[in-house]
Amino acid sequence: MQRLALFDLDNTLVDRAAGFRFWALEFCEAHGLDPSEVQWMIEADGDGLVPKEAFFAQVRDRFLLDDAVAALWAQYRERHPVLIPVCPGVLSGLTQLRQTGWKVGLVTNGFADMQSSTITNSGVSQNVDGWAISEAEGVRKPERRLFEIATERCGTTLTAGGWMIGDSVSADIGGGQAAGLRTIWIDRGRLWPDALSKPDHMVPDAAEAITVLLMQHAY
Repeated sequence: MQRLALFDLDNTLVDRAAGFRFWALEFCEAHGLDPSEVQWMIEADGDGLVPKEAFFAQVRDRFLLDDAVAALWAQYRERHPVLIPVCPGVLSGLTQLRQTGWKVGLVTNGFADMQSSTITNSGVSQNVDGWAISEAEGVRKPERRLFEIATERCGTTLTAGGWMIGDSVSADIGGGQAAGLRTIWIDRGRLWPDALSKPDHMVPDAAEAITVLLMQHAY
């Protein structure tokens, strides 16, 4: 098997949840809202899975804001990526992978402008060989084609295998398995669904996943 590692972005290499909390705190301060509303916003966001037009419609109605939903969404789209921190140990771990002969890529669902900004501002862009963003490519995980595009941008193909690392059961692990990759699930304190085919490894964070990769191919 070739030394190819494809990573998810949000809540794998970067802490999207922490970035959202930072943004929500800023938003509450800017609009004179009680900081306790941050928790409501986190729940309404649904870990990023709730469409943002629907989310900001709820925000506008709850807080009786004059701003248009489109304006709130545009402000968030510009500000949130700047606030998302890289996860501990990720940049040094990615550097170590590449120094030991690994090709490292990103496969991420999301808006092209936001994901590109996150990749750049977090420092991840300096430590990977290529990436594929769903909106830019017109295809989303778990579809095989997005994995293929990321792999091609790393200068190789999926035919020789590799690894997919991410926190989504379906998009990352299911998609990676369907693409013929071995998989590492970032569990974030969750249990794996019993009915589904298990990943090769389950770890709490990307730093541990990188350790697994380095140990698997150490010789």
